[in-house]
Amino acid sequence: MKLSRIFWLTILIHAAFASMRVSATLYGLHLGASELTVGVIMSLIAFLPMLISVHAGRMIDQVGPRRPMILGAILLVAGLSVVVAFPRLESLFFVTSICGLGFLFFHVAVHQAVGLIGTDRERMRNFSLLALAFSTSSFLGPMMAGFCIDWIGYRATFAASTVIAVLGLIAAISDKSDIARPTQAATATKRRALDLLKTPELRVVLAVSGVLSMCWDLFTFAVPIYGVRIGLSASQIGLVLGAFGVAIFVVRLVMPMIAHRMREWPLLIAAMIMTAAAFGVFPLIQSGLVLAALAFVCGFALGSAQPTIMTLIYRLSPAGRAGEAVGIRSLLLNISQTSVPLLSGAFGAAVGIAPAFWLMTVLLGFGSWHAHRRARLSRPA
Repeated sequence: MKLSRIFWLTILIHAAFASMRVSATLYGLHLGASELTVGVIMSLIAFLPMLISVHAGRMIDQVGPRRPMILGAILLVAGLSVVVAFPRLESLFFVTSICGLGFLFFHVAVHQAVGLIGTDRERMRNFSLLALAFSTSSFLGPMMAGFCIDWIGYRATFAASTVIAVLGLIAAISDKSDIARPTQAATATKRRALDLLKTPELRVVLAVSGVLSMCWDLFTFAVPIYGVRIGLSASQIGLVLGAFGVAIFVVRLVMPMIAHRMREWPLLIAAMIMTAAAFGVFPLIQSGLVLAALAFVCGFALGSAQPTIMTLIYRLSPAGRAGEAVGIRSLLLNISQTSVPLLSGAFGAAVGIAPAFWLMTVLLGFGSWHAHRRARLSRPA
């Protein structure tokens, strides 16, 4: 499968998934669900993936990425079809569970596919291109959801997301080529995922990835709730989320130039500091335009980290176990996606959404300080 095919396939599948996230949040609130209930619904996106992400990574190491990518697209289509057929609150619990499971398979497989293309020197460029695909869909998905909800309603919006996912499935099935499996997969010996964490730098990279993922999940979950609370329309909320996606696209477009001027650790630390500053003031603002500007800052910071993290994971992983390492990263991301909506929903129901942003600001400050210390220790003497 060529890199260009993977690029367009990723845009289709992730746009459908990102649209589903926004639509499910706003539809739950529209149906009268509490913020805590919506938090439970959104946490289900990551619950099943949290249980099987490491095993999924091992499986993808063994069978290659193509079939898991197709499986992920099938599950996404199936999940979206349920809420189109049965547009009610109960359906959202099923839809988020199935779509989350499908996106896990696609997400791990597509990163494995890109990691197996080209040489080590080309990997940063390849992951930057994949990141561009994700950032493009991060912009298109929420924007489409917001405007479609205002114009044609919730059920038709879910139907539009289903059509996009079907197009992605057709694109995945129609490409008969496959990418070679890892050549040194250690299938003869018993492997434990915790063994991968014995590499100190890989362990710290995964920890930083987890913290930044929590920020991403808080932003995408809390913005629709906060927007509804301050009286923004669905299209205005979509514009705020769209500004986040545009910033991710912009920063990933210039990532190759940034990577030549900044080492990995200073880049990751700067991302945490910028996100902390934006999160600190976000819940004090009620203007849609100012919120969009802050969303752009968040997107620029968080979007700069992912290509660097993926490059480091592939560089530091043992031969033949990169998919498993990505599975561990997906486990951390899914723990975040399960816990952050639940905790944010509880905060929102009890005391408002602002404390969740401020708590994350403190965590980012501590994380950047700790990452700075570890980066100093990892420098050659």
